[in-house]
Amino acid sequence: MSLPPHALTGVLLAGGRGLRMDGRDKGLMAVAGRPMAAWVLERLSPQVERVLISANRNGPAYAAFGHPVVGDAITGHAGPLAGLSAALAHTDTPWVITCPCDCPRPPQDLVARLEAARRRTGAPAAVAHDGTRLQPLFALLASALHPDLQEHLRRGGRRAGDWFLAQGAVVADFSDHPQAFDNINTEADRRRLEAMLRDPPASATDLSQMPREDPPAIRQGPSPTHPRA
Repeated sequence: MSLPPHALTGVLLAGGRGLRMDGRDKGLMAVAGRPMAAWVLERLSPQVERVLISANRNGPAYAAFGHPVVGDAITGHAGPLAGLSAALAHTDTPWVITCPCDCPRPPQDLVARLEAARRRTGAPAAVAHDGTRLQPLFALLASALHPDLQEHLRRGGRRAGDWFLAQGAVVADFSDHPQAFDNINTEADRRRLEAMLRDPPASATDLSQMPREDPPAIRQGPSPTHPRA
């Protein structure tokens, strides 16, 4: 049984500098006529009780999505963990789930699958794996981990994957749905995804809703290309 929505806060990570997109705010960039953040929120919101948006600029534009906006308490763009820490300071639910703003098609059963993996071991967190590499910005974690995260940041730690694995996070297999983790890092990426969203293949199926066999063995790979959206 999955966690009930009332136990969860969703965190949209939109606090990055968009360096590979000439400094543009990726969460507000249009894909198929809608901001990327809107695509993510459409899939994340039904799975949680409430959503917080982690953003360090364009606060009014993000607030227009109808969710509270929180900025990093750490100056200098300390990465996605700083955004997660800021969100944890503003939530009272026992669990939090994160999604980056530059992956417009997160799985519609992201919570259920992360929680199923976490529950099998009793781990305090679970992170997604797309079959090739870890995707630590798609994570479910206990809010009680916040003090450990604050200490990690205080010591200068920045890599999300390292911190989650140090907490004993379990890896959840999403190798049957790797396209859910396609992120937008370049204008070419944006145009390619836009074309797919405007005119999806006739055979396209949302694999996240298909029955699953036992997952294959996880292949550990390098950290994903998400310095921060």
